[in-house]
Amino acid sequence: MYRDMDDRYAGMGTVRPSAGHIRLTHVIYALHAFSALTGLLTAAIVATAFLTGWPSIVAVLINYAKRPDVRGTYLETHFSWQIRTFWYALLWVVLMWVLVLTVIGIPLAWLIAVGVGVWVLYRITRGWLALADGKPMPMSTRA
Repeated sequence: MYRDMDDRYAGMGTVRPSAGHIRLTHVIYALHAFSALTGLLTAAIVATAFLTGWPSIVAVLINYAKRPDVRGTYLETHFSWQIRTFWYALLWVVLMWVLVLTVIGIPLAWLIAVGVGVWVLYRITRGWLALADGKPMPMSTRA
């Protein structure tokens, strides 16, 4: 598939991002992290706090608004990573609530909530650490 990591990112990073865009990407990760961590510190669960917390919603709106500005830089992979994290988490949370409505699916819904919460925290942490190292995130092989 890929000989090494450099092949995976062929064409990425050909344009050097501005310091302002790097800072903005850090702020976006911070907004996502703030929303997710709210779920750990309050009675809300991580996944729903991540999806319904205003900081995460603001972060996704910024992702969409500023994505054209970072096109061709390694930051583009971070923006896609953050957007995909939000939408996939939303998909799983919707499934979780459908299971809650069936009543007998509540135990499975609880497991999904915990799993999605851990997954969201993992993706925020992995992405932010890669950003701090100036590295791109893996891109989907799908178009």
